[in-house]
Amino acid sequence: MRKLTLTLAAAGVAALTIGTLQAQGGPPGARDPGRVTAGSYKTDPAHSLVGWRVSHFGFNDYFGLFGDVEGTLTLDPANLAGAKVDVTIPISKVVTASAGLTEHLTRAGQDGKKPDFFGPNPAPARFVSTAVVVNGQEAKITGDLTMNGVTKPVTLDAEFTGAGKHPFNQKETVGFEAEATIKRSDWGVTGVIPFVSDEVKLDITVAFEKQ
Repeated sequence: MRKLTLTLAAAGVAALTIGTLQAQGGPPGARDPGRVTAGSYKTDPAHSLVGWRVSHFGFNDYFGLFGDVEGTLTLDPANLAGAKVDVTIPISKVVTASAGLTEHLTRAGQDGKKPDFFGPNPAPARFVSTAVVVNGQEAKITGDLTMNGVTKPVTLDAEFTGAGKHPFNQKETVGFEAEATIKRSDWGVTGVIPFVSDEVKLDITVAFEKQ
């Protein structure tokens, strides 16, 4: 009974919070740079995603997703060029709409050959920024991407998407989206090229919470 009471109480608080937000007429986040404050931030892993898209046989595109992205952001609105980003993407948690393809992405190589894609128990990928060039609410973020044991530079086209106080934990939160195109063969992921394209389009969305 106590557990049920606590559950109902939590549901009531959530409903009250959502009701308050609805009464305010909009979400707590807004695309207003004036809301961003200097400090150290960490990702909200439950709402930080890296999508990827490849051409399948030249007929159409196929996409998948990496979630549970973890990392840090150091940010000062007075010195945006000095921002630092360090994020880790768990490759082993890759998700696709096909169970067979998901299994294939982390399958060991056959007959002693290298895996077609990441292989079993792949290490997380990591992106560490090295330079930030800001243009209004957009930026080019250059950094080193380490994946499959290889480190190479990548430039992200990033955009500020919102800031405000998170309604549940009251933490100041900022959001960004970014795009990039890479060649997977540069990181040794060469399976079934050119039937599945070497070129991979990345679509990134990340929420950072102030610590």
